[in-house]
Amino acid sequence: MELNLERPIIFFDLETTGTNILEDRIVEISLIKVNPDGSEIERTRRINPEIPIPAEATAVHGITDADVAGEPKFRQIAGSLAEIFKGCDIAGYNSNRFDVPMLDQEFSRADIEFDFSDVRFVDVQTIFHKKEPRTLVAAYKYYCGKDLEAAHSANADTRATYEVLKAQLDTYDDLDNSIAFLSEFTTKSNKNEPVDFMGRLVYDDQRREIINFGKYKGKVAEEILRKDPSYYTWIMNGDFARNTKAAFTKIYERIKQQAKNA
Repeated sequence: MELNLERPIIFFDLETTGTNILEDRIVEISLIKVNPDGSEIERTRRINPEIPIPAEATAVHGITDADVAGEPKFRQIAGSLAEIFKGCDIAGYNSNRFDVPMLDQEFSRADIEFDFSDVRFVDVQTIFHKKEPRTLVAAYKYYCGKDLEAAHSANADTRATYEVLKAQLDTYDDLDNSIAFLSEFTTKSNKNEPVDFMGRLVYDDQRREIINFGKYKGKVAEEILRKDPSYYTWIMNGDFARNTKAAFTKIYERIKQQAKNA
């Protein structure tokens, strides 16, 4: 089943120096931009991460320091990449937890203020795990009946993710092919919907932001920031993703506005 698109959607995958959102860097990005008329634009670009690629990362994706030595740095392509993503919804495999926040951090380092607030996110892994818990290789075999050659190549993984989503739509009658439905299905888990990409804040059933880590885990963020303003300072000075800091700042600014209106 083909997707029902109201605007373009970008399927993308990253290969990186590691899995630490704050410290690691992108070494390859591959994307497929699918337009409402069904036309596609496909791009793959290797990137010089400006830090060494650990051997364990190379063992996964096969990209070495020598392979990217002559490639552009992320900040050199950040502007044009942001233009490609502008006005699009975003899809990937485990993208809500990894690829999107990693991309956001790279944009931040390049001084690009990309606005994700209007983006609808579709995480194909979430659909898969809700329906048939497996890896991407197994998902491709299960849904598409094919072996995934060159797994952990960004281009191969991106194409496989796109094909798996369309096969999932054919497999499950309760999945609608609109991006609005798929985004809600993949961003709202069986537990709590995340406020920020990393899930440091989650919504409760009253749509209140709940802290989801550390000593205040399970507490209402607004109440904690009122009682302990130093906690906000700690968040702002800590090793947290830009998107997480922005979510706390939104709550903090709301508290200040409420105090001003009181």
